[in-house]
Amino acid sequence: MTLRKLPNIIITGTPGCGKTSHAEEFVSQNPEFTHINVSEFAKANGCIEGYDEERDSSIVNEDRMLDLLETMSEKGGLVIDWHCCEIFPERWIDLVVVIRCKNTVLYERLEKRGYKQSKITENVECEIMQVLLTEAMESYNPNIVVELRSEDVDSLDENVFRISQWYQLWKKNNPDGVSNELE
Repeated sequence: MTLRKLPNIIITGTPGCGKTSHAEEFVSQNPEFTHINVSEFAKANGCIEGYDEERDSSIVNEDRMLDLLETMSEKGGLVIDWHCCEIFPERWIDLVVVIRCKNTVLYERLEKRGYKQSKITENVECEIMQVLLTEAMESYNPNIVVELRSEDVDSLDENVFRISQWYQLWKKNNPDGVSNELE
């Protein structure tokens, strides 16, 4: 049985909540981790199988992407950044961080990105209904799911500090590492 010495973390949330900023800042402070921005990873590795005109977004071949990520997950140290989390096998993941923000802040962020009104509305409604938090709680042990608010730089810094504290505790509690294998 192979043990991984680093945890795997998912940072998820509605587009515009700050997933990528959180992942980038955490990895900059913890360079032993690798940031996987799933949208970029899928494009770079031939995992895009089409385009959804209505949603104005690429369609990811999730099976191909997961096959490519599996070996990487076995080594640990991934910070997976994507707007959904339930597709990643529970045995891979040690912490799920759901980034949330106020609807007005989210609306402004998406508007600045140039999103179509229909896409802004869909994402704001997703945030209001707590869709990603619910998916995380239903897909993983609720004990590993953490909800963090992100409206400004101060909250980003506080959140990254909290994730880093969790990582230090994980290392202390798992000095020999953990396995990705099914129990």
